[in-house]
Amino acid sequence: MQNKYDALKLDNQICFPLYACSKEIVRMYKPFLDDIDLTYTQYITMMVMWETEEINVKSLGERLYLDSGTLTPLLKKLETKGYVVRNRSKTDERNLLVTLTDKGRELKKKAICIPEKMAGCVHLTRDEAFELYRLLHKVLSAAEDEKNG
Repeated sequence: MQNKYDALKLDNQICFPLYACSKEIVRMYKPFLDDIDLTYTQYITMMVMWETEEINVKSLGERLYLDSGTLTPLLKKLETKGYVVRNRSKTDERNLLVTLTDKGRELKKKAICIPEKMAGCVHLTRDEAFELYRLLHKVLSAAEDEKNG
């Protein structure tokens, strides 16, 4: 017979292994990111910058699931390091644009080995990694739908 409190057991929660895996993955990234003097959040920000070259802060926050209270100091730090610059849009002063610098482009060359190194830490087949990616994005999509009502 199922106990009415079974839903409160840690082993019955999908959120806990997601949380724990996220924390452990970030921990595994740390030595590789230390080599290029980035935190994990700075690294994912730079990944978007390497893709886009320029993006407005609002879109960057949406892409990374970060609020402005987290993003603003992060961007200031990346700007201090010389990897990005922030400027108001010439066409709409309300828009703050983040632009990749030449130094930021150079950093990409140093970071190129990180995904391969991380793949060696995770121990999933290519198919398993793809399936996990698909399922996690399904969860993220549902969370976005819930948030946007």
